[in-house]
Amino acid sequence: MPRSRYKSLVDTFAADIRSGRLLPGTRLPTHRQLAATQGLALVTASRVYSELEAMGLVSGETGRGTFVRETSLPPGHGIDQPHVTAGMLDLNYNYPSVPGQADLLRTALRQLALSGDLESLLRYQPHGGRLHERASVARHLSTRGLNIPAEQVLIVNGAQHGLTVALMALLKPGDVVAVDALSYPGFKALAQTLHLEVLSVPATDHGPDLDALEKLCCGRSVRAVYSMPTLHNPLGWVMDIAQRQQLVAIARKHDLKIIEDAAYAFLVETPPSPLAALAPERTVYVSGFSKSVAAGLRVGFITAPAYLIASLERVIRVTAWNTPGVMTALASAWLDDGTVSRLEVQKRQDAQARQIIADELLAGLHRVRHPYSYFVWLPLSDDARADQVVTALMREQVSVSSAQPFATSVHVPRAIRLALGSVDMASLREGLAKVKWVVEAYS
Repeated sequence: MPRSRYKSLVDTFAADIRSGRLLPGTRLPTHRQLAATQGLALVTASRVYSELEAMGLVSGETGRGTFVRETSLPPGHGIDQPHVTAGMLDLNYNYPSVPGQADLLRTALRQLALSGDLESLLRYQPHGGRLHERASVARHLSTRGLNIPAEQVLIVNGAQHGLTVALMALLKPGDVVAVDALSYPGFKALAQTLHLEVLSVPATDHGPDLDALEKLCCGRSVRAVYSMPTLHNPLGWVMDIAQRQQLVAIARKHDLKIIEDAAYAFLVETPPSPLAALAPERTVYVSGFSKSVAAGLRVGFITAPAYLIASLERVIRVTAWNTPGVMTALASAWLDDGTVSRLEVQKRQDAQARQIIADELLAGLHRVRHPYSYFVWLPLSDDARADQVVTALMREQVSVSSAQPFATSVHVPRAIRLALGSVDMASLREGLAKVKWVVEAYS
């Protein structure tokens, strides 16, 4: 087959995938079918698919065929972080996966299809989730030091929806919320959307500066504090019990609501008690299964004191009505049969292995991280500009984030954040090697 014809066929497939004419999940003809319809040798047909797979446009599954991959991200995905295109090594977003998760989903879907309760999943669900599914979450949380009745658990459409529900139920436009100087970009964008005033709390090496928080509360009418006490994103700290107790004391003194984000908490094997256990009367605890199971599951949960449940349920009703019954049924089954717990252990081990690789390949660079986290905070030298480093890495086909999306204060540190959980180990090594080369070149 002349090279021009071979390349033309690859280009045609690529154009059809990128334009949406071939949708994600589409099964492509088998190698033999492609060879027969195009008059190709079998080895050439295989080469066409190999090149498409190398471009990140298709994936081959043994015994099942070749499928079109999801290659595009909608504008604004990642809260003002750089767009990740096909072929780019993604050290920007975290959607960790371990081998065998697709098979778990196939098995779960087959089991669900055979269940006698299938028809009920096609109807509207209770706004906060069915009680037996809320009980599954409550049992799971008891293993994390949070003992709470099922009636005080609400199921939501992922942790981001949980944060939305919490803010809309607890606060009104113009209210002041205290947030770490570096914090989760999704919360920052949400607060801006809801017209909340964000006050920045400086960071120490081991957690927020709680004396500074106390001063803020004395000078301003702060209504709530947003905290990630167990595996902070992006700095990786785990607040010790004394810090947690001090935060709770400040919240009680100034009558603050606490919004506890535990999205990455599962990666810490034996953390101190959650804030929700120390201050159950004022804490809304928010988490989900995007990191511990899969980002596409879109099932999360919140817990709250009993007097807040009705308000939270009303917000769920007006923002989403209820979670999809099929997804919550899958999540509940995986909680009950131990699948979620097993995945948490596997991902804890996976994160540790990735941090070891990062330690090896980034040796000599200043790094801030937890040994079981899926991210590394990389401060840059005073001479380096983060935007130049990010742009240079984009040219090297590596996507990372600057500090800008995480910063809640006027001062934006010279730093980049590396997400370790979205590429295979070989690609991670390649990406981190490029990161070190570029950072050193700009230092």
